[in-house]
Amino acid sequence: MTVSKQPTFHQLFTTDHDAVRAELLTGLTAPTAHTSPKFLYDALGSRLFEAITELPEYYPTRTEATIFERHGAAMAGVVPAGATLVDLGAGNCNKAASLFGTLHPSRYVAFLRNALACLQRQFPAMDMVGLGLDFSAGLALPANLASQVLPADSPRVLFYPGSSIGNFTPGDALAFLRSVRTACGPVAGSGLLIGVDLVKDTAELEAAYDDALGVTAAFNLNLLLHTNRTVGTDFNVREWLHVALFNAAESRIEMHLQARHTLTVHWPGGQRTFTGGERIHTENSYKWTLPRFQALLSDAGFAASQAWTDEGQRFAVCWARAL
Repeated sequence: MTVSKQPTFHQLFTTDHDAVRAELLTGLTAPTAHTSPKFLYDALGSRLFEAITELPEYYPTRTEATIFERHGAAMAGVVPAGATLVDLGAGNCNKAASLFGTLHPSRYVAFLRNALACLQRQFPAMDMVGLGLDFSAGLALPANLASQVLPADSPRVLFYPGSSIGNFTPGDALAFLRSVRTACGPVAGSGLLIGVDLVKDTAELEAAYDDALGVTAAFNLNLLLHTNRTVGTDFNVREWLHVALFNAAESRIEMHLQARHTLTVHWPGGQRTFTGGERIHTENSYKWTLPRFQALLSDAGFAASQAWTDEGQRFAVCWARAL
């Protein structure tokens, strides 16, 4: 009889509400107003994003799932079995869980708490660890905890699905991937399994971020409600328009919120007037060619990578072995 284990959780991050408020106001008062894409993901925003992944226009999630399904055996041939699988894009854990039977990790580490209990019931014999950590600020763990969470004799597979790497500028992506390379540790066979969205037809790209049902528009506009609660602003979502466009020169989709007319937004201690047509830049999603992305992995310190794509080469999953 299999003895069911219990997931463990280590809370390492406490939200600094003053710092969050300051970050939002710094962006909103900049000459070109902007916010970090992380502010799109409050409780409602996260649910709206889950709905986006089901839309016919939004190809990345289902295309990546197809790649894992069709090429999972080939991935298992290079990704070490019995590894510690560190999920950098956990969400609801479904993507990682779908690979347990293929990659056979011995331990699963994720940056969340709630989904682990359910997942532990499905995989009662696997060690599972949750970390309350803002990994965008760095992946290093305290030395006394690192030895508990990441066994020294086990290879590490860092898993970053869903093309979230596209939210980083190329320079920031390089810095982040270098930190991932360091987090892979010294054990032979360790590496990174990562999803990346590839350059494709502009109309297909823009439709994925501006769907006919308006779910992505609601996702973007919800940022204003989140800001109202966090900062005390008085944004009226009806006065703003969702805009998504492909910036070919930068090879990125941009999302903006555009003022429908001249208006003034107030908050305790300040205000800003937006002219009609003025925008708040809320997200970038960079699109890569496969050779450029593999060169980025090499620059970050990984060995020559392997890649699997769908038939249309719209999306890729790369395995990059740590040197």
